[in-house]
Amino acid sequence: MGRVKKINLDLVDVENREKRLGTITAWDGTASSLVKESDYQVRALRREKKCSGKNGSGCRLCELKMPFNQQTMCSQSIVACQVGNIPDAILIEHSSIGCSAAHPRFNVGYRIGLMRRGKKIQNIQVVSTNLLEKDMVFGASQKLKQSIQDAWERFRPKAIFISAACATALIGEDIVSVAKNAEDELGIPVIPLACEGFRSKHWSTGFDISQHGILRQIVNKNPKKQKNLINIVALWGTDYFSEMLNPIGLRVNYMIDMATVDELKQASEAAASATFCYTLGSYMAAALEQEYGVPEIKAPQPYGFIGTDTWLREIGKIVHKENEVEKFIEKEHKRVHPKIDELKEKFKGIKGFVATGSAYSHGIISVLKELGIEVDGSVVFHHDPVYDSGDDRQDTLKHLVDNYGDVEHFTVSKTQQFQFYGLLRRVKPDFIIIRHNGLAPLAAKVGIPAFALGDEHLPFGYEGIIRLGEALLEVLAHKKFGQNLSRHVKLPYTKWWLDQQDPFILAKHPEILDEKEKQEV
Repeated sequence: MGRVKKINLDLVDVENREKRLGTITAWDGTASSLVKESDYQVRALRREKKCSGKNGSGCRLCELKMPFNQQTMCSQSIVACQVGNIPDAILIEHSSIGCSAAHPRFNVGYRIGLMRRGKKIQNIQVVSTNLLEKDMVFGASQKLKQSIQDAWERFRPKAIFISAACATALIGEDIVSVAKNAEDELGIPVIPLACEGFRSKHWSTGFDISQHGILRQIVNKNPKKQKNLINIVALWGTDYFSEMLNPIGLRVNYMIDMATVDELKQASEAAASATFCYTLGSYMAAALEQEYGVPEIKAPQPYGFIGTDTWLREIGKIVHKENEVEKFIEKEHKRVHPKIDELKEKFKGIKGFVATGSAYSHGIISVLKELGIEVDGSVVFHHDPVYDSGDDRQDTLKHLVDNYGDVEHFTVSKTQQFQFYGLLRRVKPDFIIIRHNGLAPLAAKVGIPAFALGDEHLPFGYEGIIRLGEALLEVLAHKKFGQNLSRHVKLPYTKWWLDQQDPFILAKHPEILDEKEKQEV
């Protein structure tokens, strides 16, 4: 009997995160309690044995069931801002035009990302089949075929991706067969991606879907190893990784955003794979290790001194550069400690709040703690109880709690604006750090300055502690503006809701909605 594969690249579709990892989107308690309930090591063992307990309950972490969602994002949007950001490829969205509404925003991020990496600035190359009512009735396979042909003739891409949508899934469009026929005809990878919005309850599955398609149809199947190449699975952030890895004789191969098809092909040739966030990068790194023997860095994320030290030492061990790494660590510690000590003095008595993706939040809180900033509240947009490697050295939440202390109010909530006021009120922070910054205006309305962290790599590494600290000093300098704004802005919620102490009261007592409706009638 062959070994069990955690990731099955023989299948076109990706197993979603809630089934594969036990992902949840609503929870409230202390960070240490979530560590205990996640039971990382036991959960990883269950995945190895493909054991899920009675009716699958063995893979589930108890979560709060909200009666409604105020806002969210879907996996198809994530696919668009991933494979849609490959300069010499085309993404065809087989969907109604409304599914492309976020592209102007994605285009801004893409152009800024190209600028940060020193690449030629261009617009995203995304095509929509623009499904209409008649297409929903009679089918639209011919329309998709024509769109593939048009994309080929206009752009001559090195690869074409096709993303599904809720509409195409509902009418049963066979994009897999269309893609296979087009690939045979054009002689380039044509990659179907099953990313309809209702496939998964959290958008992070979209990262896995994008990476799955690249692993199946783009990555070099017969790699020639490059001993000094390190894969970094990332977003649009500045290239701070080269600053860390070049001094020890290594080169960075960024994936997926802004990477060319050829750069993606060589992923299987690298000496190792790492990421700035296990939420985003663990699927691809685990698959590259499983299928091509490219070691995934088994260490905490590179945030704060402890995480960065361990991360670098693990890389040094894999590429046989232990001495170079130790010299670099010693040099960097001596260089940054005096500046960080200065920043600590300025942050005495300051309290922060982090609202970002799951593993990324764990890393940022670590950096804030290095700066002497108190963090007793955070909201993450989902929680993965285990990552694809199953290696407990990647248990980022446990690393945070063990090395930097507990977070008293640690909340999992899928960017729910109506809950945010209560989450902030119970901890009263001096600032928030946020991604998915649609929540940021509410913080400003209650007088809390928000740092919308657009450059994902800013807090990375030793210098990242200083970069984040200096940026926060500028944010805090504008605190008076938020206080003035709060005196002139009214929140769009009832006094009853604003007076609630528990942001999850509607999950615990959904009958309240019926009672309130009867009272209003």
